[in-house]
Amino acid sequence: MSQGVPGTPPNLSLQNALQTASATRQSFGYCPAQGEVPLRSALVEEMKEIYGRDADLAAEDIALTVGCNMAFVASIMSIADAGDEVILPRPCRETHAPPKTGAIYPPSLIASFASLAAENNIALILDETYRDFLIPRTPPHLLFTSPTWRSNLIHLYSFSKSYRIPGHRLGCIVASPTLITQIIKILDTLQICPPRIPQIALAQSGLLQELRADIHGTAEQVAKRHQLFREHLSKRWEIASQGGYYAFVRHPFTGVGSAEVCERLAKEMGVVVLPGAFFGGADSNDDRWVRFSVANVDDEKVKRVCERLVESEQGFGWELS
Repeated sequence: MSQGVPGTPPNLSLQNALQTASATRQSFGYCPAQGEVPLRSALVEEMKEIYGRDADLAAEDIALTVGCNMAFVASIMSIADAGDEVILPRPCRETHAPPKTGAIYPPSLIASFASLAAENNIALILDETYRDFLIPRTPPHLLFTSPTWRSNLIHLYSFSKSYRIPGHRLGCIVASPTLITQIIKILDTLQICPPRIPQIALAQSGLLQELRADIHGTAEQVAKRHQLFREHLSKRWEIASQGGYYAFVRHPFTGVGSAEVCERLAKEMGVVVLPGAFFGGADSNDDRWVRFSVANVDDEKVKRVCERLVESEQGFGWELS
């Protein structure tokens, strides 16, 4: 339960589209550095479905990338010089967008961040890879309905989780066309162009619309697995947040760091999870956070993991809080 990996292959319609796309002549060549226009246009319609029909979006606002990591790197390189400060919420990963802890920011908090950033002329970068996993389905925020969003908002997204194609490495940046023009210069140096096969496949007429029900079905399955995890987890393990693929949990062992706990869980219990200390910024007085991923395990494995956590409470011989 350590890695945010989809637990099932992509929808059969997408598998077939990928197979067809891989045999097309155009899939072997370069594409525009900004990405294929048909997919960028189709993505605009999907984003309006998610953020509201009033969302002010156009294909020119979008650049496709080799995964969301590339989207983040290119965005940072385009707006920050050496020595500039980048503010990250804790816990954080310095080489990437903030880690996925399952915390869900309500629209009001996101709006507050956006206002604060705008008042101080600071770019606000939102990694919204897990936007499709909100249950019930509601807009993650309403920032795209503002006529001024392009002044400082940079939105990042990955196709890996919702469409379950992490190996095809496709992500995107949504920002003002002026900034996108500068970002493309960086992308042209780092990636040359985004992968063509998934672009061609996903741009197939009507496919993104067809896949909406599949994505929502997956989100509901993940939500049910979160509920199962909550129901079977020992009360000594305190859940701080759950959402997307992840749960951030406080372990019960007094005076023991998260890395040591996770090492023993892996070696002695066969449970592989990530220590909160790996994300940096951990409070040395409370390094007791552990991240679990529920996406790539079935229900029975979730139950067995919870049983082994109970065993660890006595088996490790540590003082319990």
